Parts: sequence; C-alpha cells; structure tokens
Amino acid sequence: MTMGLLFLAIFTVSYTLVAKKLSATIITAPMLFLGFGVLIASTELMPAHEAKELLHVVAELALIILLFLDAAQIDLRALKTHYAWPMRMLLIGLPLSILFGTLFFWPFLSGQLSLVAIALLAAILAPTDAALGQAVVTNTAVPERVRRGLTVESGLNDGLALPAILLFASLAAEAMEKDGQNWLLFGALQILLGPLVGAFCGHVGGLMFLAAKRRKMTSQHIEGIGAIALACAAYLLAGEVGGNGFIAAFVAGLFFGNTVKGECPFIYEFTEDEGQMLTWGAFFLIGLALVPEAVQHLDLQTLGLILLSLFVVRPLAIWISLSGSEALPQTRLFFGWFGPRGLATALFALLIVERIDPDLGETILNFAINTVWISAILHGVSAVPAARWYAGVIAGRRDPAEAADMPAMRPEQKLGGPS
Repeated sequence: MTMGLLFLAIFTVSYTLVAKKLSATIITAPMLFLGFGVLIASTELMPAHEAKELLHVVAELALIILLFLDAAQIDLRALKTHYAWPMRMLLIGLPLSILFGTLFFWPFLSGQLSLVAIALLAAILAPTDAALGQAVVTNTAVPERVRRGLTVESGLNDGLALPAILLFASLAAEAMEKDGQNWLLFGALQILLGPLVGAFCGHVGGLMFLAAKRRKMTSQHIEGIGAIALACAAYLLAGEVGGNGFIAAFVAGLFFGNTVKGECPFIYEFTEDEGQMLTWGAFFLIGLALVPEAVQHLDLQTLGLILLSLFVVRPLAIWISLSGSEALPQTRLFFGWFGPRGLATALFALLIVERIDPDLGETILNFAINTVWISAILHGVSAVPAARWYAGVIAGRRDPAEAADMPAMRPEQKLGGPS
C-alpha cells in the first residue's frame, strides 16, 4: 500500500512539471491517472481490496466537496439571463439523455435488467465532466460563450441528475421492500429533505461568513476550511433527518455561493488547486481498483451500447434541446459530443452499488467504469483537433451568436470545474 502511494506521489509531481505542455496535446490528466492506476494494479504494489476501501472514502469526500463547490460557483441571476444554452441543455437535454438512454438500451438489455435498472444506468451515464476535455474549455480560440456553456452544464448536471439516480436506485432496491420500508416514502424523503437541509445550511452559513468578514473575525484561508466543513455538515445533517446528503451538499453550495456573492474566493480557487489533486487521486484509484475488473466484463454488446451513449444518445438529446435557439448546427454537434463521462458517473455508480442488489450493482458499476475510461480516451484524443475545427467554423461566420460578448464575471469567480 505504502509503495503504491509513494509511486502515485512521484507520478503526480512528475505530471505537474509538464502539465502546461501536455495541456496543448491529446493527453489529459484523467487519461494519465487512470492509466497509471491500471499500471499499478498490474504490479500489485497496492492490493485491489485496499484500494477499493480507500476509493470509497475518497469518492464520497470528493463528491461532497465537488458538488458543493460546483454549485457555489453558479450565479443564479446570470444563469437566468445570460446562459440560455446551458439552461436548455440542463432542463431539456439532461432528461432527454436519460429517456433516450433508457429507450435505446432496452432492446439489448431487457433480458438482463429490468426497465427501472436500465433507467438507473441511463441516469448514471447522463452527467458530464468538462475536466476530460480541458483542451476545449481552456482554448481561447473557442468562443467564450461556448466554453462557459460547457463548464456551466458540467458543473450543474451532476447535481440535477442525482435525484433521478436516487429515485431509480430506490425503485430497484429489493432490500428496501424486504425491510418493510415504503420505497416511495423513502425516495420522497431523500429528494425533498435533502434540498431543504442544503438550502438552510448554505444560506445560514453564507450569512455567518459575511458577518464574520465584516467584523474582520476571519481570514481567506480559514474561511476556506469553513466552507468545506459546511459542505460536510450539510451532508451529515441531511442523513440524520432522512434526506440525501449529496443533494444537500449540492443545494448548500448553490445557496452559499449566491449568499456570499464572490466574497469567499476560496470556493473558486479550490476547484483548480486542491480540488484537482482530489480529482486526480480519484481517477488513479478508479484505474487501480475498478478498471481491470470492468474490462473483463467488456463484451461487444457493452462496447456497442457505450458508443451508442457517447455518439448518439447525448448528441441527439442536446440537438433537440437547442432546437429553436440561435445556436449553429455545428455548435449543437460540438455541445453534443463534448459531454465526456467522468468522475460523477464513476462515483455515482460506486455509491449506489451498496444500495441495490449486489449482482445488479456490479453490472451497472462495470458498465459505468468502462464508459468512463473509453470516454476519457475518445474525448481526450478529440479535444484538440475538434476545438481547432470548431474555432475555424466560427471564425468563418459573420457575427455568429456564439461570438456574442458575455458579461464580465466577478473577479473571484470562475464558472465550472470538475464534476
């Protein structure tokens, strides 16, 4: 275990020394850390069972913090007035992705999974991760409106997909019925109480932060620690009252960020600093603990369905969601393709395994993990050339809507981040 962590530390140091050079290539951090995890798994320097135990802790902590921070970076007022495209993708495209995934998978998986289980799988595959396409969201040749649209969507869709995932997981969980619990009541409490607890913690916490800052009772670094503790508090309190902690963390971040209104720079800086390390560590552990086993369950049908999800399900859903908007056809295709499945998909799959039938959970987990590593390769490799092609398309147009000026963001705020 120690030697495995030592090699991870050395690998991380090495990557940071060349990260800027690599950012302009087809090689991404998730690809490298997933691959390094698979390499370490083959050496047995870190036993898989120990890595799985560590992954559960890292996965849960990463999801709590990243849900909170992603939501905290969203300006609700700007979202309503200046982000019509990501709002369409979130409110129309995301549900359509789940619906299309369920419909397209049903003919192939109906003999193995129930309709509810297929819907659960489709919901887990719906969230996206802009971190897998950093060459796109950081490429200034791509219009800022498009880059912001991708980061806003990826920052919010994991939190918005979570209620659907929990609902389908509760429907699929036979254990709940055996325990005499009413699944409908359980699901309703999870989805309703979580947001209430999150809203309370986020708003009250934000007011307390502002009061402390006005009285100069805190400092930027200390309040950053407090923000992370607030996310964990929302998660734990929701669990105590019967709500879902992950939804609570997401809503708490949303209310906190819009209460402090940029007065806590840490929540924007963490995502690009300490948050990156947390994300890299999670990808490494996924590669180490989950990818080798998942690959053993990758057959031609599963591969075909994964490619169907990546090339058809999301692109079709996004195309329809942007119909009637001023987005060019090339923009709809661009948005549709750059929806890589990343950390949220892997963590959601990992966390629902224990809530449902073990065999069903393992099937869904292996499918999700195979989707993540395949997406990491395909979206990572295509990011640079696709961004170059798309930038050329927009440059050849006269006054396209994609090139419209966007309102200045608050100095401390940086929209988006890993999800």
